[in-house]
Amino acid sequence: MRWTPTLLFAIPCLSLAGCALIDPTDPYAGMSRAGWPVDGQRLSGRVVTTRPVEEPLSLAEAVSVALANNPELAAAGYDVEAAGAGRDIALGAILPRVNVVGGFTRHLDDQRLAPARFNGERGVFSDDVLSSDLVVTMPLFTGGRRISEIKAAELLEASAEHRLARSRSELVFNVSSVFYSILAQRHVVESLEFSETALAEHLRRVEELIAAQKAARVDLLRTEVRIADIQQRLARERNVLAIQARVLANLLGLQDEQSEGVLVAGTLTADTEAAIDQAGGLAKAYSQRGDYLAARSALEAQAKRVDAARAGHWPTVAVQGAYGGRWAAGASDRPSGTSSFEDVGRVGVVVDIPVFEGGRIDARIRQERANLAAARERLRRLELQVRLDVETAALNIKSALQRVRATAKAIEQAEESLRIERQRYELAQGSITDVLDAQSALLDSQTNHYRALADHRTALAQFELATGEER
Repeated sequence: MRWTPTLLFAIPCLSLAGCALIDPTDPYAGMSRAGWPVDGQRLSGRVVTTRPVEEPLSLAEAVSVALANNPELAAAGYDVEAAGAGRDIALGAILPRVNVVGGFTRHLDDQRLAPARFNGERGVFSDDVLSSDLVVTMPLFTGGRRISEIKAAELLEASAEHRLARSRSELVFNVSSVFYSILAQRHVVESLEFSETALAEHLRRVEELIAAQKAARVDLLRTEVRIADIQQRLARERNVLAIQARVLANLLGLQDEQSEGVLVAGTLTADTEAAIDQAGGLAKAYSQRGDYLAARSALEAQAKRVDAARAGHWPTVAVQGAYGGRWAAGASDRPSGTSSFEDVGRVGVVVDIPVFEGGRIDARIRQERANLAAARERLRRLELQVRLDVETAALNIKSALQRVRATAKAIEQAEESLRIERQRYELAQGSITDVLDAQSALLDSQTNHYRALADHRTALAQFELATGEER
């Protein structure tokens, strides 16, 4: 019967040794299907919507939908939550730890249940001992390791918040860029449709001139060839427009069945009043751009990690107290007047001095210092990238505005040229080739103008992104 407690303790341990968590975490919890959130679910402080977008969206509305639904932005929000939890973990390390520790021990030889408190004290002996203790541990000195870890965690949380802000800015820019591209592409399609209609009318006029023997049949064939070319270009540009709509739907975080119905509403105009201060923009970028601030916070956090690693050479001091009980299971010797239960308690100071760690402390210091040097170089690289981004955006704005002005004038000239060539052709003073070339020049001028407008608007958004301006 003395083995009964052992068996009672061993059987549950053996049966549960390989068991997993009773209620494992479902990775797709809250998803209507893999990858899609349930409509109305709150994710990282945002309420997700999966309802169809039925009305045309303005740029502001598209940005609002993207900020609410985009999964990458949601992931960045959860990164901030994770960093905040890491800070709480570091803070919790300086607080007292309270644990309840219990166990069962089977000894080869009978053991006294509790140490003797005076000479000749009678005691209970048993080879099976059950124990339960309440243990309190309070760190007193860690060589600055805990403080450095807390500061590093706080800086990493700040870095995550800056990355979230940068992700938001990048999302706004990407939505704006695609939005302007869609507006320009829609104008390109409209220009091709107008050109197709104009050529069809010209084709009817050529047929009339052929019937009146004032034009050659080859003019009809050349016009039909040009119409066929316009039709294939129109099919290609319509496909580009459909792809752009799906790209926008992807940025907005919309589901498959919603992606085909995304419509945009807006006009493309040049902002000739926009003042671009390149030097001031660079100063703003260094003071408010999210990815740069995140890199600085990450660098400072890494410096604190170096300090935490260096503290590994210092001893740690903690005060520890425990109170609990011991139970003798099947006591082999229990004198009269004694109990099979004894309460025990202790309090003291624990000093842990690292004497030999196999080089792990020095290796960790080298590792963290190497990471610090790498973080410095990444920050330096980002400083160069910030300057390049600001300068590139400023040059793109200037170039796009020049193109807008040049193409606007080219459209006027092309329209007048087409009018003249058509008039000359009908008076038998010009060739069909001149008319078709003038029509093609007008189409190219219109296409270039709309794309220049989109590039100009995109460059303005790019400058805001480069300088860290919040929209």
